[in-house]
Amino acid sequence: MNTLEAGKSEILASVGGLIEEIIGEEWVRETPITMETSFAQDLELESIELVALSEKIQQRYGEAVDFPAWLSGMELEQIIALKVGDLVEHIASCQSKT
Repeated sequence: MNTLEAGKSEILASVGGLIEEIIGEEWVRETPITMETSFAQDLELESIELVALSEKIQQRYGEAVDFPAWLSGMELEQIIALKVGDLVEHIASCQSKT
């Protein structure tokens, strides 16, 4: 595994933990969160939970990862189709710029 892939695995584990914390349901802890996990369909994340996730990401990764600005550049269909991997890629991209 190269450094970039290792970094993404670390980000995926971190984001997965934040999602589990926000949803707080047992089924989430028992379901592996992967790059292909859909926020809307698989996790049934509600908008208020997306806001909470945004706040947690800000706390964890700082100003370099502007989650609200990233989302605001998307169409509704894109947000509905958003996968955990899309967020992991975005965070990795932001970190590579710093």
